[in-house]
Amino acid sequence: MRILIIGGTGETGKWFVKFYKKHGYDVSIWGINKKKEVAEELGVTFADDLDTEIRASDIVMISVPINITEKTISDIAPKMPSGSLLMDITSIKTGPVEAMKKHAPQDVEILGTHPMFGPSIPDIRGQIVIFTPVEGRSRKWLPIIRSLYEDNGAHIEIMEASEHDKMMSVVQGLTHFAYISIGAVFSELEFDVARSRRFMSPMYDIMLDLVGRILEQNPYLYAMIQMNPEVAKVHKAYINQCNLLAETVKRKDIEGFVGIMKKAAAHFGDTESALRRSEKLIGTKIAEHEELVRSIESERALKHIYSGVVHIGIVSKVTPRTVILERGGKKTEFLIENVRLLNEKELNSWKSANLKNVTRDISVFVPTASDAEVIKSVIMGKEGVVCARIIDTYKKNNAQSVTYRITIHGDRDVGVVHEHIEKLLKGIGCTIR
Repeated sequence: MRILIIGGTGETGKWFVKFYKKHGYDVSIWGINKKKEVAEELGVTFADDLDTEIRASDIVMISVPINITEKTISDIAPKMPSGSLLMDITSIKTGPVEAMKKHAPQDVEILGTHPMFGPSIPDIRGQIVIFTPVEGRSRKWLPIIRSLYEDNGAHIEIMEASEHDKMMSVVQGLTHFAYISIGAVFSELEFDVARSRRFMSPMYDIMLDLVGRILEQNPYLYAMIQMNPEVAKVHKAYINQCNLLAETVKRKDIEGFVGIMKKAAAHFGDTESALRRSEKLIGTKIAEHEELVRSIESERALKHIYSGVVHIGIVSKVTPRTVILERGGKKTEFLIENVRLLNEKELNSWKSANLKNVTRDISVFVPTASDAEVIKSVIMGKEGVVCARIIDTYKKNNAQSVTYRITIHGDRDVGVVHEHIEKLLKGIGCTIR
């Protein structure tokens, strides 16, 4: 199966290049920026002759900015071969779907899609993808694409393009508008966001991260999402309610404020479930902090979220926002929000892969009734041991001799670990040879 991704040099396009390539598709890409090095990096073909590539493709996916999606469709669609599929992945559906209906030949199938996730998501599993098919124009391809996504763990929602745009005017339009406006208010007030974290509640902490997450991303993408024709009435309702609340507070009308909040809660519906879900989110943040506090004076590893670098050391101090690791007399402070605490299994795996480990052989006579494999598993549980295996066994005068090859983490005192293992073996009745 051959797929051409128009805009495959962009971040979202590259995500789908990897997805389709992983699942056996012959992928080619094209981008107006002509970044052929992206194709090389991804191990796919760059479509130098775009028209020829369109005619040779089973599927053409449009992954370009919203403001040029319809123009791109009008250029690409008439060149599509009979029986092929034209699909888009923009967050507005009515305009792109109408453009595909207008410009694609009748024997070309069309499918509007909207993945409800960004390119930072590592996998489609658990993600929602919205399809806006046109009746009679996706009989062959809809089941194929749906099966591909669902077999890999995605959840598919099917709806009309117009319904999609109305829903997204709130799901995306209102959400982004509210968070961006909060960020703009911080700027207008010249409010010290970083300092405010010293006094934050768990909910404020989460809200700041959501605001920052949006502000960190491509502003042109978020601007285009706000251009959804359905968003204007949402903006009007939002601003009206903000003004109403502000006027209620200005009048010191406590009952009026309570009434607005109660009315909103009644319409919202199951606020109790929302409370439980948010408590779970808050609990997750608190749990990691508590784990760090419990780790003071213990060796732990922190993986930097952005660089991927793993830092190992003794946890010497934990504050609400920072953790200090000490190693070799040097102390390093990290923002907790920028690191992830590795568990013991992850730490051992990292050490095994990245440290220059040391191997020692220990030969013993084991007690007659003892199981050499069980003893090996006991050795594996010792601190500092990467792995242990039996490399030699023989019997002498009814005594069983076993040689264990033990790999010790390179950052440990090998002599001390060796001594501890010998002490353990003697303690369970073994005799060192």
